[in-house]
Amino acid sequence: MDLFSFRKPKNELESTNDENKNVPFVPQEMWIKCPKCNTMLLTTDMQENLHVCTRCDHHFRMNGRQRVEMLADADTFVEQDAELESTNILDFPGYDAKLEKARLSGSKEAVICGECKIGGIDCELCVMDSDFMIGSMGTVTGEKITRAFEYATENKLPIIVFTISGGARMQEGILSLMQMAKTSGAAKRHSDAGLLYITVLTDPTTGGVTASFAMEGDIILAEPDTLIGFAGQRVIEQTIRQKLPKDFQKSEFLLQKGFIDAVVSRSNLKNTLVKLLKLHGYSDKGAE
Repeated sequence: MDLFSFRKPKNELESTNDENKNVPFVPQEMWIKCPKCNTMLLTTDMQENLHVCTRCDHHFRMNGRQRVEMLADADTFVEQDAELESTNILDFPGYDAKLEKARLSGSKEAVICGECKIGGIDCELCVMDSDFMIGSMGTVTGEKITRAFEYATENKLPIIVFTISGGARMQEGILSLMQMAKTSGAAKRHSDAGLLYITVLTDPTTGGVTASFAMEGDIILAEPDTLIGFAGQRVIEQTIRQKLPKDFQKSEFLLQKGFIDAVVSRSNLKNTLVKLLKLHGYSDKGAE
């Protein structure tokens, strides 16, 4: 008996492997899911919208280079101290591997500093980088920020600092905690010179960064739905033995309590910074 006579007749509605080959392949990286509204977004659309969800206005994290590109006028950013990078000064186990992994992002350190023009106005700009250990503050991070304040003071420039951080870098021990006083001292000298300091808090800004230079700005702005705090909610609740509101460390709640000055959407951020700079007497020298 012919075994092939028992084959099921082909159904023309069934697809074949050859037909599947003609189905276009869509790379997974072309899409990103919004964690707030669960909408699937084209990555290109999200990037063109300044990394903000086109449906619910959720602000995705941006790395340092992306923020510099968004804020600084074209071809005006001159980076400072780009060669500085962290080392394992305490021989902390596993720290060298963590640093190497962090550098795969293309960043050498958790902050990018430099002079630029924003709306034609000369200013010093520091942007903490979420891609490098979530902006954790080590000795080099503090050194770069301190140098930026000192440069701004010497050259009579306003300074704008974008923060994002999980806190001080535990792999560097007390040396990382010392950066809180070091950066705060530099910010105070800049203030004593009568110069403007604006901070922009982005998600998340926590730990030693919050307890130092992040909250010392003359004007403190924040992006929507930003987590801002020193200790975590559970730690605080266990310490004071009280139940706290779910959103008590979000930027909108802190605005209500007077902890920050304004919550500004990313699409309006550069215009807001330019207005604030002009209100405080800074202008485009070339236009005068």
